[in-house]
Amino acid sequence: MIETKTSEWAGYVTSVLTENFNNIDVDQLIAFGEKLIEQKPWIEEKEYVHQLILEALSYMDEKEPDWTYIAANLYLEMLYYDASQNRGYAYQDKYGSFYNLITELTEIGIYNRSILNSYNRSEIIELQSYIDPTKDKLFTYIGLRTLADRYITKDYKKRVFELPQERFMIIAMTLLMNETGGNRLELVKEAYWALSNLYMTVATPTLSNAGKSYGQLSSCFIDTIDDSLQSIFDSNTDIANLSKNGGGIGVYLGKIRSRGSAIKGFKGASSGVLPWMKQLNNTAVSVDQLGQRKGAICVYLDIWHNDIFSFLDAKLNNGDERYRTHDLFTGICLPDLFMEQVEARANWYLFDPHEVRSVMGYSLEDYFDEHKGDGAFREKYWECVHHPDLTKEEVPAIDIMKRVLKSQLETGGPFMFYRDEVNRQNPNSHLGMVYSSNLCTEITQNQSPTIVTEQVTVDGKIVIQKQPGDFVVCNLSSINLGRAVPENVLERLIPIQVRMLDNVIELNTIPVLQAQITNQKYRAVGLGTFGWHHLLASKRIKWESDEAVAYADELYEKIAFLTIKSSMELAKEKGPCAVFEGSDWESGKYFDQKGYTTGSSDLAWGELKRDVRENGIRNSYLMAVAPNSSTSLIAGSTASIDPIFQKFYSEEKKDYKIPVTAPNLNAETTWYYKSAYLIDQHWSIKQNAARQKHIDQSISFNMYVANTVQAKELLNLHIDAWKSGLKTTYYLRSTSSDVIECESCSS
Repeated sequence: MIETKTSEWAGYVTSVLTENFNNIDVDQLIAFGEKLIEQKPWIEEKEYVHQLILEALSYMDEKEPDWTYIAANLYLEMLYYDASQNRGYAYQDKYGSFYNLITELTEIGIYNRSILNSYNRSEIIELQSYIDPTKDKLFTYIGLRTLADRYITKDYKKRVFELPQERFMIIAMTLLMNETGGNRLELVKEAYWALSNLYMTVATPTLSNAGKSYGQLSSCFIDTIDDSLQSIFDSNTDIANLSKNGGGIGVYLGKIRSRGSAIKGFKGASSGVLPWMKQLNNTAVSVDQLGQRKGAICVYLDIWHNDIFSFLDAKLNNGDERYRTHDLFTGICLPDLFMEQVEARANWYLFDPHEVRSVMGYSLEDYFDEHKGDGAFREKYWECVHHPDLTKEEVPAIDIMKRVLKSQLETGGPFMFYRDEVNRQNPNSHLGMVYSSNLCTEITQNQSPTIVTEQVTVDGKIVIQKQPGDFVVCNLSSINLGRAVPENVLERLIPIQVRMLDNVIELNTIPVLQAQITNQKYRAVGLGTFGWHHLLASKRIKWESDEAVAYADELYEKIAFLTIKSSMELAKEKGPCAVFEGSDWESGKYFDQKGYTTGSSDLAWGELKRDVRENGIRNSYLMAVAPNSSTSLIAGSTASIDPIFQKFYSEEKKDYKIPVTAPNLNAETTWYYKSAYLIDQHWSIKQNAARQKHIDQSISFNMYVANTVQAKELLNLHIDAWKSGLKTTYYLRSTSSDVIECESCSS
């Protein structure tokens, strides 16, 4: 480490601190630095800068939030210094040779060789000339620290090599490397423009793994387990393989027989879903995600399943530990009929799915109500209730809901999945149905179990043949509303964003073959958003207002239009997805159902409907709003569509705290940053219902309540969410619950 003199440091600090910070009095920090050098004249550079950062952050509060940018600028100097020392170039250059970086990290096995195979030296040099180090000044301190600590590439000794803008360029180069048509470099530059300006973020696995020789790029997966020992254990292996590569997992357990069910005719032999949940719990703990964090798995069960009570109690902190799965997340699948029975204070009936199949000849979970108040599910359900040979347990529906509410207040879950509404709005119902959601409740795609059809020996080897089911894959990316909308770039941004997402499908190698097949078959993506509260505050729109609801409706309709149009244009260029024929996209039902072609919108929906029918669509599922916790921090905005917790707080990391303020906080915006726990949640539901109309999948939607909330009030929120047409709800966050944030779906 170099040694420094007081005179040298005074000039250095002054030049860094006075750049672009005319609104802050930095003299106090410069004086602190001079005093520090007086006390320790031969202080090491990194320690000196570290002390300046801590001092700068100590000045930060609601009145002077921009100290975060001063701290970020200082931390950038540390990154520049480390990278220059590790890569062997002059520190004054800030960024060194991009080509040398790629060749060096490829030679030691960190970067995938496909980058050098796809781009020649002159192309890489041209792309380096497009890298803009001034974009580093956009980061807040928490954003830069999050990116640097967890995502920029380091060598095997964890030394800094890559710098922030190089990470963005590597992502752009990776996702666009297979483009043809002679404009590939222009597309790479366009993707870099979108990323470097923080107009969008890619999903956490893509942000971390793009360009590398390990890991995969998709965020979440959903498996459907069949009612057989083979399926249960095969699924556990598949889930372990995905979890080790950083994927979050949703698992539908509704087909598994309940406790006390028969096995091979022997009554009472089955131990139900809890033992398999324990197995998955162990998998989540033991198969961690590249040593960074334990696996993240959410299991879903139908509200009519006989094991529902033990399922709802599985995460509680008290009771028999043999029946607890503290490391799993839980979700429940709710038909309209159950919510109606809760409202009417009527009874509900629980069944064993295996006995239903045996006696009735069908699976109850395979049906849904095609219309509100009428449909196949309730018809089959009442058939089961009235069948004299079918065992059933009669319970007041409100008693089940009380157990749901108790668990939510204590643990934040279960998450709610309104299965009828999801399937009514499924644009690809011609090929299946949706049984559950994913870990973060924003993905709703066709599902089916994988079945082993034959095991044979060939030339002394065992060959297992399987009928692959629809094993859902989520490929996510999100628009930074707080930055992209005010700068009016949606029309330019969304086409490159959809192209990047579509290319993830081609590039990704998923270690579970049925997931790989499903990924190629549906080409599903999930374009989402974050920074909603940031945007409302910047536009001076109050959260609890009809104006906010109307704006959500207007903005998300525009995003939907641009997303569908972008996928249609890709279909013209590269061909439609394999499942387009027979879908609601082809028939036009998707557009008619939402009233796009008959409403008063100034968007050309009628023309787009005709274009989709003629050219197809590249991606059978298109939009989903994920939680975006980590990546919204990096982009300096608010998470997802959530309101903020506080205007000023400390983000707690493993060994330090970082002060954070609401974005763009000033004397005018402060009045529009009302805390989530003080907001009437019915207004949030109204907003979400307005945007859900335009999202073909779902939204990670949290509800915030005080720990003193009354049961009736909480029940009314769920009733309101269901009646408003929400497809899912995520955490119930109360002031007394400590919930764990899922990072797999962050984007």
